[in-house]
Amino acid sequence: MAIGIISAMREEMQTLLDNLQESKARTVGRRTYHAGKLFNADVVLVFSRWGKVAATTTTTQLINDYDIDEIIFTGVAGAISKDLNIGDIVIGKYLYQHDMDASPLFKKYEIPLLNRSFFETSKAQRAQLHRATQQFINSYAEFIDKNKAQSFGIVTPQVIISDIASGDQFISEERSVLNLANELPTVSCVEMEGAAVAQVCFDYEIPFSIIRVISDKANDNAHIDFPKFAKEIASHYALGILSYYFS
Repeated sequence: MAIGIISAMREEMQTLLDNLQESKARTVGRRTYHAGKLFNADVVLVFSRWGKVAATTTTTQLINDYDIDEIIFTGVAGAISKDLNIGDIVIGKYLYQHDMDASPLFKKYEIPLLNRSFFETSKAQRAQLHRATQQFINSYAEFIDKNKAQSFGIVTPQVIISDIASGDQFISEERSVLNLANELPTVSCVEMEGAAVAQVCFDYEIPFSIIRVISDKANDNAHIDFPKFAKEIASHYALGILSYYFS
């Protein structure tokens, strides 16, 4: 049995790949799956590429080809909540597809034929990830270079458990942020893959968790260098959090 770890960009998991031991790579469907050990845990690492379809394809292949008993998605997201700042961490609870609208046949956001509007992450793993993230924050300087953190405006990161919205749109306008906040008021951040992975895990009955690092405010100021932030900050967050999660 192994834990599947997925990111949308290679940069988001580069530090995990650098620390992977006994690595064996296999390429299928234009994705490379890296099986090995991370902090003595059996894992399979893969970056899915952006968007719900890419994430769905990757997750399904991962489950079918490997003996996976848990999946964790890690990467960056844009803040919807005004209480979140760059460098903060969201552990997902409910995952919504904000671009799902099959009305009038179904209610807006409801997934056709599943009678649900969201997918819940694993409660046990969610609590364990939250504890691990708190430990990571307490030892932040061991994993994150102070100067690099300051260059992105990160001061004192926090972690929350909250809802996340996913969709095949890059949210970068204040109007879109306000619409999401009004229609899905429990959602704290927005991204492009999590809810799709959650739906696949629901279908296959695989426990699912998600960690998102806030990289921007998902508005007209969302001009950050995402690959640089993902590689220098988010991937180190993932390494630090998982080091405690697997201990």
